Amino acid sequence: MIADPVRVVVVDDQALMRAGFRALLDAEEGIEVVGEAADGQQGLDLVRRCAPDVALVDVQMPVMTGIETTRHIAADPALAGVHVVILTNYGLDEYVFDALRAGAAGFLLKDTEPVELLQAVRVAARGDALLSPSITRRLIGEFVSRPPDRSTPTGLETLTRREHEVTGLAARGLTNEEIAAHMVISPFTAKTHISRAMTKLGARDRAQLVVFAYESGLVEPRRQPLPLPGVRARRPRT
Repeated sequence: MIADPVRVVVVDDQALMRAGFRALLDAEEGIEVVGEAADGQQGLDLVRRCAPDVALVDVQMPVMTGIETTRHIAADPALAGVHVVILTNYGLDEYVFDALRAGAAGFLLKDTEPVELLQAVRVAARGDALLSPSITRRLIGEFVSRPPDRSTPTGLETLTRREHEVTGLAARGLTNEEIAAHMVISPFTAKTHISRAMTKLGARDRAQLVVFAYESGLVEPRRQPLPLPGVRARRPRT
């Protein structure tokens, strides 16, 4: 049985950028670009019409920004299956954090390698974590300088002990395999705990789960990163 192609829309105010993304994506088997838009409002209207699997959305656009577009998509129950990937030239900045809070699945630099873009689209379409462990750790580095937002509704009381633990580990940048090794459980069990925690906390994806963990105070920002399994911590130089 042949799987349905991953349906993608591209929302960017630069025509050349849209054309480049379309050419790359349409040339890949199993991925289909179903529409383009030149600003955030057009993008939102397009997403509502097409309900794609993935929306590649530029962060800075006229009429409506990518962050506003993402916020509208995330707030619409009819678009729950749409995974927004923010496109940016600037790396980790305030736009990216605002986008993740708004409901984006993750982000990509516009100069990312073609193979990485294709992989990211497939990962986002599956609903898995788009942020790589290295990007997650960079996010953590930014949160280190920010006090937790104690006004954020937590819902932590709904988590089991295991779900609480895996959420904290995911927020420190560990993959499902690393979480499984740390907790001595299977990767499938780790993924199940993560999925249940996301459901209980209302997180659309792992990226939002990480943001939630820090902003709610579940993970203390100033704690030292957890060593990865099998990696010894370095002794400080004297």
